[in-house]
Amino acid sequence: MTFLDFVYYTFIFVVFFQVLLYIFFYGRFAFLKQNKESQKSIPISVIICAKNEAKNLTRFLPSIIEQDYSNFEIVLINDASNDDTLQVMEAFASKQDNIKIVNVKNNEAFWGNKKYALTLGIKAAKNDYFLFTDADCKPVSNQWISEMSSHFNSKKAIVLGYGKYAKTDKSFLNKLIRFETVITAVQYFTFTKFGLPYMGVGRNLAYKKDTFFKANGFINHIKIRSGDDDLFINQVATKDNTTICISENSFTESVPKTTFNQWITQKRRHISTANHYKKTHKFLLALLYTFQFLFWSLALILLLAKYQWIVVFSLLLVKIIVQYIIIGLSAKKLGEKDFLFLIPFLELFLIATHLIIFIKNCISKPNHWK
Repeated sequence: MTFLDFVYYTFIFVVFFQVLLYIFFYGRFAFLKQNKESQKSIPISVIICAKNEAKNLTRFLPSIIEQDYSNFEIVLINDASNDDTLQVMEAFASKQDNIKIVNVKNNEAFWGNKKYALTLGIKAAKNDYFLFTDADCKPVSNQWISEMSSHFNSKKAIVLGYGKYAKTDKSFLNKLIRFETVITAVQYFTFTKFGLPYMGVGRNLAYKKDTFFKANGFINHIKIRSGDDDLFINQVATKDNTTICISENSFTESVPKTTFNQWITQKRRHISTANHYKKTHKFLLALLYTFQFLFWSLALILLLAKYQWIVVFSLLLVKIIVQYIIIGLSAKKLGEKDFLFLIPFLELFLIATHLIIFIKNCISKPNHWK
């Protein structure tokens, strides 16, 4: 058997695996019809940790205040900001009696650690159910709290939501960011539906107070400055206590990065945090990435060598069509669809970028928090 023979048969196996993966694994989410949950009026604490976010709070906090929900407080955590963040918080609090401010000063043992600030805010929250978002986020509707809280019940103590990014016209970077956000969401929603929840995003995440305190908060990874959302969920989420919320009114929308350097810095933090996931999750995620990498690498080798190129090109098209259908249906659920025709190019770019970031992280540690 020649080298190209080996590459060819390996490529056929990889395509077969990926097609089955999209149809029977990711298809679970793509074809999901989530039942409408009955609305509840449980007391909710919306928790927002902010560091140097005066402008974003001024812009987005009104969308939290204006939520159509009967019983909620807003816990604003000022994490040692050096701009007007605290003053902005105090201005809102003077007009709203359901706003509570937690002013955190730098602590030598936990300097620059968002988890320390969040812990103080969580301890100050009066309600038994928490809903988290970021200072640069806004709910897409005034039903955000209602939709997310409706998924709590006697068994489900963690609700994973979707945090989208705002659309910018004529921007490849913006399409890339939103594509990756969709792919990441489809992945963690699908894993959750199969009983393997492994992460959530702090832009839109809810859990019960006792879930936090039974796990001793962030203590198991307090020295890892990032991961207040995904590492905590990776630690405490199970097939029994975790559910998802994908109704359109439950989404939040964030301000996306506008330069590749900013985005790469953000991705370095995210990828470095994933190294601390449970071994099973790391293995599965690495396996999925490996098959993506092999698919494109082997296809390019075979096409450049013109080896069985008609069969190779046909298999390439089959995989792309199946991917387009499944990701297209999933993206439609999440209100994203304008980048679909770019899926192959965006996927190739992401695969290469993640590989470069992984290598870079092995050489030097990324920065964390602000």
